[in-house]
Amino acid sequence: MKRLLLLSIITITLALSVDAQNYTVNSPDGRLKVDINCTSGKVYYSVSLNGKEFLKQSQLGLVTTVGDFSENLTPKDFKTEAIAFSYDSKVLKLSHIDVSATRAVLSLYQNNRPAIDLVFMLKNNDLAFKYVVYPQPNPKSPTEPFACAVINNEKSFFNFPDGTTTFLSPQMKGQTGWARTAPSYEQPYFADDKTGKNANGLGFIFPALFHVPNGWVLVSETGVTSAYCASHITCEGGASYKVAFPLEEDYNGNGSSAPGISLLGETPWRTISLGETLAPIVETTIPWDFVEPLYAPSKNYTYGAGTWSWIIGFDESVNFQEQKRYIDFTADLGFVSQIVDNWWDTQITRDSIEILAKYAKQKGTSLCLWYNSNGYWNDAPQGPKHIMNNIIKRRREMAWMQSIGIRGIKVDFLGSDKQQTMQLYEDILADANDFGLEVIFHGATLPRGWEIMYPNFIGSEAVLASENLHFGDDFCRQESYNATLHPIIRNSVAAMDYGGITFNNYFNSTNDTTMWGGHRVTSDVFQMAVAVLFQCPLNHTALYYNVLPKEQWKLDFVKQCPTLWDDIKFIDGYPGKYLIIARRSGSKWYIAAINAQKEPLKRTLNLDFINGGVTVYADDAKLNGSMKQVTPKKNMLQITVPHDGATIIVGNSK
Repeated sequence: MKRLLLLSIITITLALSVDAQNYTVNSPDGRLKVDINCTSGKVYYSVSLNGKEFLKQSQLGLVTTVGDFSENLTPKDFKTEAIAFSYDSKVLKLSHIDVSATRAVLSLYQNNRPAIDLVFMLKNNDLAFKYVVYPQPNPKSPTEPFACAVINNEKSFFNFPDGTTTFLSPQMKGQTGWARTAPSYEQPYFADDKTGKNANGLGFIFPALFHVPNGWVLVSETGVTSAYCASHITCEGGASYKVAFPLEEDYNGNGSSAPGISLLGETPWRTISLGETLAPIVETTIPWDFVEPLYAPSKNYTYGAGTWSWIIGFDESVNFQEQKRYIDFTADLGFVSQIVDNWWDTQITRDSIEILAKYAKQKGTSLCLWYNSNGYWNDAPQGPKHIMNNIIKRRREMAWMQSIGIRGIKVDFLGSDKQQTMQLYEDILADANDFGLEVIFHGATLPRGWEIMYPNFIGSEAVLASENLHFGDDFCRQESYNATLHPIIRNSVAAMDYGGITFNNYFNSTNDTTMWGGHRVTSDVFQMAVAVLFQCPLNHTALYYNVLPKEQWKLDFVKQCPTLWDDIKFIDGYPGKYLIIARRSGSKWYIAAINAQKEPLKRTLNLDFINGGVTVYADDAKLNGSMKQVTPKKNMLQITVPHDGATIIVGNSK
């Protein structure tokens, strides 16, 4: 539970006739500053860190069915207060989080009546803002004001300085892609791209990373529930970006692209993380700091590593005998979970699933079952379908799963950011919690604070994930490039069910060129490093029981690597080039370094947070891995990481 401590409050009451007012909000350490400017009825903000510009003056406001609150606004009250609290979580990048922030509220009037509040939260390297919308008079019924509204346009802008480059993933057009399952947040990130582009006129998904002249900025949102839609950004020209709502085509055209709210009502938080280095972005906790659980967990959910046959064996692996072999394999690894993927309802049958679930329990492990979310919004044929979209069928199915000991569900092909889809996400999660089931989403939107909001939520794909390694060599050749991007961008704001880690040379069950499947070019040590770089509390790997390394230490590392973490450190990196990240579990630090550049990466690491000697797993120039014990000299350790290779360092915390 988060316990809020209000440390001080400053209130300024302003005359309604004032035409222009300026306000400043400072972070607790005074380094981050937001300047708010109210001029000619419009509201703008700008952001600086250590006196350096990170966001230029950018407009704020809402256009609704009960009023245009982007103009003709007059500031009334401005309040600031210092707040501090702490909270704990098993499933985030940190297990204990101390929050110190400055909260500011600017009340804006229109026609001498409350219109909207702008609420800001400033941490030392993060800020979040949201809107609160007040009930408005109804000309047709003066005694009964409007009690609801539709937000037709959100004029939240992010105007970046000249010289900014972008690391963005395009928004997908609804009802496109395979079986009309888009948008699915499965487009690549383009590194160091120019501003001024707009991804075929559709914009870009959250999170969005910008390299500004003075540092880095990550823009996203959090706190999205069934009470709003999920959003993205569009380029409004040059280096100006703006919050945008889902496309009309999403969800087969069903549902509104504009969110509806009750009044008094509020929007989700828009979040901005910034720093002169990438460390504050990789280490940020802003997606979870200002959201609360929406219900209590129905049980003590547990986590760990798991297996997933589909990425190697594809649809053909979803049969009784193969899944039974995977149960044995999962148990031998000491893993806790196994995903039984699409078509299990016809290729295995429900009666046989019950047998497999019982067998898994006897072996000390458990099953997660795949489901098609459809519905009426895509053409994906995989079953089981027409269950998760219907409350009667869904709860009956979940009761059956609970009765046979199923751990959780993986729901696929949701393909929309509309408010109607957010309602489906929330309904699935809440119902699953009633039956003690954990939930993973694929073909899905970015989670926005959901690890805290929905206690049985595990993680989402929402990225161009490992399944694409199965589909061809082009993606395999991009594996290290993508791995340097995801921990900085996508995984920095939410748990990412990537589904990687394999020792197969080819992504097929025979591990050769006789079957369809991409050819892996990264090293075995690189695959081990992914277990550290990518964070998800229930991590289903792509390990295959017929293809295990000759060196036992490789498999031992994957078996023993944690999936729950207590701390994180960004050490060095540049998205698209190389990355070095450290995570701590209990008293042990794991440092993973990977290199997507053609030339070897050479670094001297300061290990002053590690006590004594370390175990080093490293690749040579030919990607041959080795394990050795090393004692750093004066806490310093030199590493050389080849292209598509990795180095991992494991040691005890001081």
